[in-house]
Amino acid sequence: MGVEGCTKCIKYLLFVFNFIFWLAGGIILGVALWLRHDTQTTSILYLQLGDKQAPNTFYVGIYILIAVGAVMMFVGFLGCYGAIQESQCLLGTFFTCLVILFACEVAAGIWGFVNKDQIAKDVKQFYDQAFQQALMADSDSSNGKAVVKTFHETLDCCGPDTAIGALPVLWREDLCPKALQKVLVQNLSCHKKIDELFSGKLYLIGIAAIVVAVIMIFEMILSMVLCCGIRNSSVY
Repeated sequence: MGVEGCTKCIKYLLFVFNFIFWLAGGIILGVALWLRHDTQTTSILYLQLGDKQAPNTFYVGIYILIAVGAVMMFVGFLGCYGAIQESQCLLGTFFTCLVILFACEVAAGIWGFVNKDQIAKDVKQFYDQAFQQALMADSDSSNGKAVVKTFHETLDCCGPDTAIGALPVLWREDLCPKALQKVLVQNLSCHKKIDELFSGKLYLIGIAAIVVAVIMIFEMILSMVLCCGIRNSSVY
């Protein structure tokens, strides 16, 4: 015997929320893949300075997002099917998956909040080390010059954060071509551009996480109400 009345409305409301949740999972998966293969990000984070690889903390978060997006699509499908079939077993499994996902999202949010400045800081330190190597007399024996040029050309910047630190590149066209030296006058240092690159992407991830968390809270409530309604309807 199927559910009736308000419980039936909840059933279709849960289906709609699950469909939105499934779409959100697809969007998160798509955005994560875009961030993973973004030209600016990959150009910088694939760099290698001698034996030292560029910091990959940002990619750790991206891989987590890819996994979350895939799981969300699976859970959303499970919720849609469970709601239509009025299956207490599927709805219970769906609720459990939502609780686990919500806990993982909270943990990932705390990790992201703690490390939000660390990602840009690590990349800036990597750039500064390459910049110092590129200015050394034996810079031709390392790939510091290539790393610095990649930063400058990818981010349209020139030199580190301070004007004094940027002065040496004014007479080094192999590090900072004349076409890019104008950014020094505009105060577009590489440190500032690195901050803008990662802060903008983390802001996008944060908005997506908040939207998904709100949807999950509604779905947990609706799934339990529907499960109880199915149990009560089977009694009569």
